[in-house]
Amino acid sequence: MTRRFSGAVVALAVLLVSGVAGAEEAWDTVATEPFVVKVRPRPGTKAKDIWAEGELKASAAQVQATLEDMESYRLFMPYVKESRVVKPTDDGGRLTYTRLDLPVVSSRDYICHVVTESKVAPDGTGVYEQHWKAEPDAFPARRDVVRLRLNEGSWKVESRGEGKSWVVYKFTVDPAGSIPGFLANVGQKDAVVDTLRAVEKRAKSLTVPPPAK
Repeated sequence: MTRRFSGAVVALAVLLVSGVAGAEEAWDTVATEPFVVKVRPRPGTKAKDIWAEGELKASAAQVQATLEDMESYRLFMPYVKESRVVKPTDDGGRLTYTRLDLPVVSSRDYICHVVTESKVAPDGTGVYEQHWKAEPDAFPARRDVVRLRLNEGSWKVESRGEGKSWVVYKFTVDPAGSIPGFLANVGQKDAVVDTLRAVEKRAKSLTVPPPAK
């Protein structure tokens, strides 16, 4: 079975559904190469907060274009079978729908309110920032698909010179339902690295206008 995962599937892989966390705990660094990956329990839930950061071999503009094109997530994110923007929101964001077809467990889906806070400028300066939060009751659940109710996170992308960028990726997802042990045992490092590499590969394939001089 492939071990490449999308953002939501990463969460399925790294969550150890062994009880509800109590007081907030310090971050635990589980990897330092090729990306720094840190985890901690989310208080009051069975989920874990994930923090990953590191350099991608794609420009900030390319990564920005990749993350903004949610309609195409199904083309490069493993297990994503549906990904679409449902409608714009009053704050300039958008409501999105994603369905995951996973091995062994039932399909999952989630509805998120996604907001782009800032973008990289045409001259390559600036920072791309996006955050999202689940709105699970935005419309009725589908039959035989488990709706994720906790799904939130953010992307922050900055230029690190020509063809390079620094990415900070944070998220928290409760996978909902029963999760087999093998999913909990998939390495945290491998799962997060695979997600970032999928974004990097897609970004490198995109052609974006060069920075204005």
